Amino acid sequence: MNADELWSKARQAATSARLLLNAGDTSGACNRAYYAMFDAAWAALLTSGASVSSEMGKTHSGLIHAFSQHLVKTALVPKELGQSLARAHELRLVADYTGDQVQAIDARAAVERAEQFIAALKASPP
Repeated sequence: MNADELWSKARQAATSARLLLNAGDTSGACNRAYYAMFDAAWAALLTSGASVSSEMGKTHSGLIHAFSQHLVKTALVPKELGQSLARAHELRLVADYTGDQVQAIDARAAVERAEQFIAALKASPP
């Protein structure tokens, strides 16, 4: 998958996250918000020219690590973006695997962070 396709997937996932949040599905909103950020992070890595293998984008921890190593630690993107990605991953794990209900305030924050994450990476590509 190329960067343009990943940006498109990221935007679609963010739109879905907002719709799910508005429908009261906090777990679904967190899931889609995370995947919006995951796809945007992968697109940003590809766009940056970082030396990462295609295998890196096949695991969540691999992609988060690569984003941190190649973009955050090199100051190509603000560390807050790395923190947002990590927090979204944590919420997705709660939403998808624990059976616990994600609070509306946390889901709202995740959706807003996903929208901001995509906008920041698109506005100032690494």
